Amino acid sequence: MQPTCTHRFDMMKSYKVTRFGSPLEEVDEPTPVPKATEVLLRVVACGVCHSDLHIWDGHFDLGGGKQMDLSRGILLPRTLGHEIVGEVVAMGADAGDLAIGSRWVIYPWIGCGQCSLCKAGQEHLCAQPRSIGTSVDGGFSDHVVVPHPRYLVDFGNVPVDVACTYACSGLTAFSALQKAGPVTPTDPILIIGAGGVGQSAIRLCTALHGIGPIVADIDPAKREAALAAGAVRTVDPNDPEVKRALLKSTGGGFAAVIDFVGAASTAEFAMAMLRKGGTLIVVGLFGGSVELSLPLLPLRSINIRGSYVGTLDELRELAELGRDGKIPGIVVAGRPMAQVREALEDLRSGKVAGRVVLHTEDI
Repeated sequence: MQPTCTHRFDMMKSYKVTRFGSPLEEVDEPTPVPKATEVLLRVVACGVCHSDLHIWDGHFDLGGGKQMDLSRGILLPRTLGHEIVGEVVAMGADAGDLAIGSRWVIYPWIGCGQCSLCKAGQEHLCAQPRSIGTSVDGGFSDHVVVPHPRYLVDFGNVPVDVACTYACSGLTAFSALQKAGPVTPTDPILIIGAGGVGQSAIRLCTALHGIGPIVADIDPAKREAALAAGAVRTVDPNDPEVKRALLKSTGGGFAAVIDFVGAASTAEFAMAMLRKGGTLIVVGLFGGSVELSLPLLPLRSINIRGSYVGTLDELRELAELGRDGKIPGIVVAGRPMAQVREALEDLRSGKVAGRVVLHTEDI
């Protein structure tokens, strides 16, 4: 039995990392033919994420001159891009009856499907990932293959430029907020970093809890954007008076701090802002290390945990909130897919407020 198809299988254009740290190469290659449960989608929109930069570089900065080498786990050439809205153009014989032309957000954090984590719905933590845009080719291309239709999530009438960001920046912010617990006027949350993911978290916090967070960022423009997104207050963490003022206004610190930067300086600031029994949730991957006085962990009873993207069920829950109009949009700058190299460089240099989303055509 042949795959169901109304699409002409010819050549597709992709932008690939062929050598870590070198410019992405434009590659013309045959359009894949989906098999079994696979679904082939035309890429409509694909967000550009900071993790794309780390993968492009080929390492994460662990601090102290140490690096996490990604070359063993990521085989080149590789097409990056994991925040994808795609349009179904073909499917394998066992993929069901998806409508050709239907559009979906793709859940990219796919695991092996067999380990205990995958079976518990924690595919994003799988030790043998098949993640789209990292382990397998992603959305900086005309087309992308998804291994099963269960990874396609309905986004309703949400604009595609916003919907694609649900797959990473939205999901990452949503999952981190779920770990932070309730937010009230007398028990606010502190968010560090008002970049793309931080902006999503600010809007989600306001939408979910009815009150915005307090936001710390060294960039005045990002602090202004955070206020526009719903933050109740913004501060410059480099201000020598800020720590004392925040500790006083909160009665001893925050119950939860989410660090969307993940640098040594932001982690140190975050730990100083925790009250006894508080929780630091580290999300950002900027890099570095901190010195930790171990006796302070039990004496202050603080918790330090990481949060990495989120589950498929969380993405479905987030998309449902979006379909119901409960999530305000984020600042998005659309660009043609051919400008992917420039988009990555602008992101690296801090020129991006919100999210850059690449298009394969006018939408």
